[in-house]
Amino acid sequence: MNNTIFYFFYNLAHQSDFFDNLIIFFASYFLYIVIISALLFLFFQKKWREFILVCLSGGAAYILAKILKILIHTPRPFDPFPQVQSLFVETGYAFPSGHTMVASAIAFALFFTNKKVGYVFMFFALVIGLARITAGVHFPVDILGGLILGSIVALFMKHFVKKFNF
Repeated sequence: MNNTIFYFFYNLAHQSDFFDNLIIFFASYFLYIVIISALLFLFFQKKWREFILVCLSGGAAYILAKILKILIHTPRPFDPFPQVQSLFVETGYAFPSGHTMVASAIAFALFFTNKKVGYVFMFFALVIGLARITAGVHFPVDILGGLILGSIVALFMKHFVKKFNF
């Protein structure tokens, strides 16, 4: 099933330069826009506790993703399937998707503050994940793992911020 879903999205790539560039944008660069947007939203709302929550959630998700990649050693799609040509160069191990995990942690941290904004950022996290599958650098299970682990990190950080009264 993992491979079937992967190929469904991956087969959308390499059809047009415009679409490939759009996929590269969402898979590689959109995360930075998501991070800046979340921080600016909270900064201008003057929600400092939530600002700290988003920073801690995103940072912890980034670190945990790096650690898990080292411990789990999951190959990227182009390793077991030489016919897969990713749209950009990506190195290292695949599980969990760090981009998706960070975006998910930020989305859920925002969800705890503002449900509507949280849903928008959850959509952004999903778009990033799907773009990374389409680009050929992640399997669906890597994305699902990133979404779930990112939400768990945000939940943990929510309790951490509350306990230490930031």
